[in-house]
Amino acid sequence: MTYRILTVMAVMVFSFAFKSTENLNENEKNNTINELVVTEALSFKEEVAITYENFSKNNLNLPTLDVFEKGMKGYYKLKEEGAVTKKILTIVDFNLSSSKKRMWILDMENKEVLFHTYTSHGKNTGGEFAKKFSNTLNSLQSSLGFYVTGETYYGRNGLSLFIDGKEKGFNSNARKRYVVIHGADYATPNFIKKHGRLGRSYGCPAVPNSLAKELINTIKGESVVYIHKNSSDYLKKSSYLNYPTA
Repeated sequence: MTYRILTVMAVMVFSFAFKSTENLNENEKNNTINELVVTEALSFKEEVAITYENFSKNNLNLPTLDVFEKGMKGYYKLKEEGAVTKKILTIVDFNLSSSKKRMWILDMENKEVLFHTYTSHGKNTGGEFAKKFSNTLNSLQSSLGFYVTGETYYGRNGLSLFIDGKEKGFNSNARKRYVVIHGADYATPNFIKKHGRLGRSYGCPAVPNSLAKELINTIKGESVVYIHKNSSDYLKKSSYLNYPTA
């Protein structure tokens, strides 16, 4: 994706935007022009910084800037590939303890945090912290990387959401493994109070039952999910994190 253009092109975009917004009111006109110019003229890192700042104005709890930037990188690439229908980015930060809220669901259009909640990792991925990851069937481990949400179904955990892994070698077997988003009693603050951490899944990013239905219905149907960990192997090899940006 190209994030920089020549100054003369920016002027042309501005001129076009001005002409095409003549029938809008002043606020709508300014917002439209600003969006066009910012999208075309800023570098990727500058755009990330501005987007993060806009989220910060209305939301106290966000992923770290570094994790947010990585999530945006894959989000943009998946949009370019035509894989995204909903402008929603879900970020899970497995650097954090399972006793912390480490899932954010971000409305990328309105710059709002829709959900900030707990999520589990796999039984064989670790105790309080997620440490080991796999793309192998029956590993009972979580998988890192970028996914696109699919359709829902009702299983033994109630309403559940398929997430299709987009990174071969890291999460491409997610559907075969039934690594899905679902609700669970072990993904709650009460469980943490009793055990000092969340319970663990068979690899699924399970969420509290009280939020599951609303959360799943919000992100189903081709939105982006990014599951992060500072894993040197993943960070070096991910095609979604290692493509060139200006």
